[in-house]
Amino acid sequence: MMLTLDPATLVGSDYADGSIYSNPDLYDMEMERIFMNTWIWVAHRSQLSEPGSFITTFVGPHPVIVSRDRKGDVHVVLNRCRHRGATVCEHKSGKASSFVCPYHGWAYGLDGALRSVPYQDGYSGQLDKAAYPLVRLRVEEYNGLIFATFNQHISSLDTWLGRARLWIDLFMKQGAGWPVKTMGEHRFTFPGNWKIQLENTTDAYHFPVVHKSFLDSVDSETQNIFDFVEGSGFVEDLGHGHSVMVMIPELVDLEANLEIPIPERFQYLADELSKDYPPEQVRRIVRAVGGSGFNLNLFPNLACSMAFFRVLRPLGVNQTEVRHIAIGMDGGPDIANEARLRLHEHFQGPMGFGTPDDSEAWDRVQRGSLAGRDIAILLNRGLGREARRESGNLFGDVSAETGMRAAYRQWLAAMTDTSFSGDAEA
Repeated sequence: MMLTLDPATLVGSDYADGSIYSNPDLYDMEMERIFMNTWIWVAHRSQLSEPGSFITTFVGPHPVIVSRDRKGDVHVVLNRCRHRGATVCEHKSGKASSFVCPYHGWAYGLDGALRSVPYQDGYSGQLDKAAYPLVRLRVEEYNGLIFATFNQHISSLDTWLGRARLWIDLFMKQGAGWPVKTMGEHRFTFPGNWKIQLENTTDAYHFPVVHKSFLDSVDSETQNIFDFVEGSGFVEDLGHGHSVMVMIPELVDLEANLEIPIPERFQYLADELSKDYPPEQVRRIVRAVGGSGFNLNLFPNLACSMAFFRVLRPLGVNQTEVRHIAIGMDGGPDIANEARLRLHEHFQGPMGFGTPDDSEAWDRVQRGSLAGRDIAILLNRGLGREARRESGNLFGDVSAETGMRAAYRQWLAAMTDTSFSGDAEA
């Protein structure tokens, strides 16, 4: 049976065909029309804290170097020598003044400009170095989040993020008055399609089922906080495929209602902080340690998920890399950052209660979706109870699949419009 390559026939308003997870030709189309045509998150500002700092990462399947030059400007270039195609940097991060190809010694500046070529006389004056820089991607930044794109004609990052910017600003209040910084990461792969993980970020419906072991591992007060499926939270479509799932409404703005009693599980931390900080700042720090009460999904590859960054990278039609990046307070008290790391390890860590259970579920979706033909993946939960805010945003209850429908609307816009510029609305 020949699987269709017409994306418009594969995704509807409340369903998707199972082949969207397993059709290799469709995957190749996604890499071209989505990952080469829209804004892709590549780094956080704190990972490039000094001039000369760099990290290596990927934009879709393309290896890139993200660096900060001596002037403070950020550059994203393909990690590919213009001579014979070798990578010019194999380190995950570090500091450098240039990148030198190990094969023939072509040397490039942090901005990608070709600086020197060994034995250039061999080109008989026919090599113009200015014509052979490392290929540059367009780069823009919002509130510490750095994005890049191959599409030089795409609308601005501010336009692309749109109504998600408010939620990014709220998420960054986890610095408690200090800048947010990354504090290390772990990465893993699961044998499934990237969209399975994309769907998960704003899926509250699975939480009490998949994460029962986590709920059994915490005290009753924490269990009550995470008993949100029938609570007053919501999922909201923010446009351009972005969405937010508010699980704990009272923790949306970490700087509001600071008079609320400190949870018992954080009282030890408050007592220690009180030795060095005034009461209101103690409450602000403790509130930040617990994280925001929402997950923000930024299409197609970044989640700002309660208290960490989750980054997905497609490796193949049925293989995805996930990075969980811990964040903390840059300049904040060590004891508070240590507490954040312990919470991160408890749920997101490789031996935590959340990540292994999620990964098993994603694996089963991939394997199960191969069974049968013409069987829909349902995306209809909460559809009949959606409403619109004055802003125009669609929203539903916290367990609605509003966020998934938002992502697939953007997916469909990108996949069916070869001139796509990242401007599809909700």
